[in-house]
Amino acid sequence: MNLRKSLPWRAAFAGLAMASLSGAAWAGSDEEIIKNSKNPDLWPGMGQNLGLQRHSELKDINKDNVSNLQMSWSQSSGALRGHEGQPVVVDVGGKPMMFFVSAWPNIVQALDLSDPDNPVQVWSYNKGTDRDVSAVPRACCDVVNRGVNYADGKLLFNTLDGFLIALDAKTGQELWVVKHAFPEHGETVTSAPLIAKDKVIVGFGGDEFAARGRLEAYDLATGDLAWRCQSNGTDKDVCLTPDTNKAHPEHGTYGHDIGLSSYPGDEWKRGGGSPWAWYSYDPELGLVYASTGNPGNWSPTTRCGADTDAECNSGKWDNKWSMTIFARKVDTGEVVWAYQMTPFDQWDYDGVNENILVDMPNVDGKPVKALVHFDRNGFAYVLDRTDGNLLRAHKFVTVNWAEKVDLKTGRPVKVPEHSPFKIGVNTQACPSAMGGKDQQPASVDPKDPTNFYVPTNNWCMEDEPQARTHTQQGTVYVFANVYMYPEKPGVTGKLKKFDVLTGKTAWEVPDAYPNWSGTLNTAGGLVFYGSLNGDFRAVDRDNGKVLWQRKLGSGIIGNPIAYKIKGHEYISVFAGIGGWIGLPAVAGLDLEDKFGAIGSTALTKVIGLNKIPQGGALYTFRVPDKEATAH
Repeated sequence: MNLRKSLPWRAAFAGLAMASLSGAAWAGSDEEIIKNSKNPDLWPGMGQNLGLQRHSELKDINKDNVSNLQMSWSQSSGALRGHEGQPVVVDVGGKPMMFFVSAWPNIVQALDLSDPDNPVQVWSYNKGTDRDVSAVPRACCDVVNRGVNYADGKLLFNTLDGFLIALDAKTGQELWVVKHAFPEHGETVTSAPLIAKDKVIVGFGGDEFAARGRLEAYDLATGDLAWRCQSNGTDKDVCLTPDTNKAHPEHGTYGHDIGLSSYPGDEWKRGGGSPWAWYSYDPELGLVYASTGNPGNWSPTTRCGADTDAECNSGKWDNKWSMTIFARKVDTGEVVWAYQMTPFDQWDYDGVNENILVDMPNVDGKPVKALVHFDRNGFAYVLDRTDGNLLRAHKFVTVNWAEKVDLKTGRPVKVPEHSPFKIGVNTQACPSAMGGKDQQPASVDPKDPTNFYVPTNNWCMEDEPQARTHTQQGTVYVFANVYMYPEKPGVTGKLKKFDVLTGKTAWEVPDAYPNWSGTLNTAGGLVFYGSLNGDFRAVDRDNGKVLWQRKLGSGIIGNPIAYKIKGHEYISVFAGIGGWIGLPAVAGLDLEDKFGAIGSTALTKVIGLNKIPQGGALYTFRVPDKEATAH
């Protein structure tokens, strides 16, 4: 069967890729990827398109019939836990194929969907040599994986222990293998690679193990290194140029090496800033967008050369370029603009959450190529993705660590009484270190480009910085006691419809369990997402009413996708509890230690996550045929 011929392509591209990209001339893999993302019958990448919008134009499953949604099939992932990603669905040699990767040990499966209700595994792959099991205890926040990517007949994925691997999509044979992250230096990989132009973009995690963050690009055809840019160090190391932040020099410029000077001594060598989660790309601008994590250890005074909170927040000790959205040229890695959301971080508000690209027709009277970022610090940022101009920064959850973000300077107005600082002094703050939203991705319909469907965390914390006892990479490098607790008893997660221009919440769905799953919104008027107790839901996009719900075999931290084969729309999602929020349960940690897993044991105990069974599996649903329903 030729999928591209048998399943009609939709002409209405506006709901699937940025409208501004429709007339550009692309090179390398871009043309194929964008062509696939125009076809709603496929799910060709992490967020369906390069802008990570996670929107489907399919509407066969809709508000009128979603109550009839039934499971069509399920498939074990081969791993028990930690499924934060999603499959891809593409045409390979005329066959509809689904590919996905498990959490550690990162087993890849290839399913032929020619008979879409009865998929057939045609190959599987698990790297059997040179594995580094020391990556497992060095994975700060569980042994998760966020998925695969596809282009040019190749399937690309990362392993926890630092391998980037290209497989032949037809056969599963290795085409090339690159070791790009090293657990002995605190580096582990949980992200899906981004394929942009003729390159594969990768980062790693490890800020809690004294890693020094960097982003790299490899040649899609050969695996050769194309460029490497650090998150801290000299301007040359970071790939800054005299043109960086030319439109907004207040965000930091070339010629000052502030990636060095904003740390005391040699702390920049352990300065974190790892881009460990999601990456997006605008082919028309030729820019890759990747955000960085926290600046290493959680004890703020060790990252400042002054003695007071006021001095450390003067701008001199911002710990550049942690907590930063970078816009880099895909060809060279050079920084066009960079914006730091939480300078001199005092809460572990990692800035790595997804940067969603969407075109807004009217922001303050003019159209804007926007970038939207829901940060762990509780603010939803809207920037012009061409030059980094900050347009909005609204609170989308309860925030008390800052009054607001000053749009002129880009800096938050911090509240000292909610800013952990002195060693041994306990400080309360909202949101918790897990953020108003962690890595679980939001979604948007580009035809309604200001309203986003956002899974949120609703927790606060108490944070007590500790004395630093070592500076060894590859060893736990946190130095803080953190206790997390629900902001409101009985509610630890919410799904929200949030307008990023006005800062208004249209509706929200409260949940006793965290929403660590991403969202999928569809032209059928639905939003799909999962709860950590295993409830998979479809809600009405207009009012947030839950229209359908099914209990799956484990907690859901994966992201739903939609695709269509032989006249039927399908919805798939991973279950398999894990991640930072699920680590105490899956690793059997002592729940009486309220500081365990950097604070998440307390939440596990309060909401009973240790009662959720493990079991990694992909679940797929569709509405039965009318004939089958009638019988």
